[in-house]
Amino acid sequence: MLGVRWQLGRVMTKIIGVIGGSEAPPDIVLLAEKVGRLIARAGCVLVCGGLGGVMEAASRGAKAEGGITIGILPGPTRAEANPHIDIGIATNMGHARNAIIAHTADTLIAIGGRYGTLSEIGFSLGLGKKVVGLRSWECDPAIVPAKSPEEAVEKALNG
Repeated sequence: MLGVRWQLGRVMTKIIGVIGGSEAPPDIVLLAEKVGRLIARAGCVLVCGGLGGVMEAASRGAKAEGGITIGILPGPTRAEANPHIDIGIATNMGHARNAIIAHTADTLIAIGGRYGTLSEIGFSLGLGKKVVGLRSWECDPAIVPAKSPEEAVEKALNG
């Protein structure tokens, strides 16, 4: 199973972050849902911001394949999570929760997005995490470009 690694004699599942806008055009939504499906098929856990747009599409895709989803929510209640989130974590931190997403994920896939996504990319790169970009920001050579959901997940798994 690609998404599993061994650590101190126990199996650890890789956690892949999916970051992107809470509002997204239909083509970006389709990419995000496919990425979520592929993450689950690889045996990985998906972490995201838990709201709509890219986050909801990726979560929906992961759940369709039997995957596990975690939503790091900006508000004070888990009730704001999209319906495809298994584990909602209410932070009441607004956009500051982006740092938690960056710390939680082993690697991240940015799909589309605006300034909130850019902040998550910044936190992640600052932590030395791999960030794969799929039709997202291209502002730093450290962002690994991908042309398809399959390529994005493959690059995320191998990093």
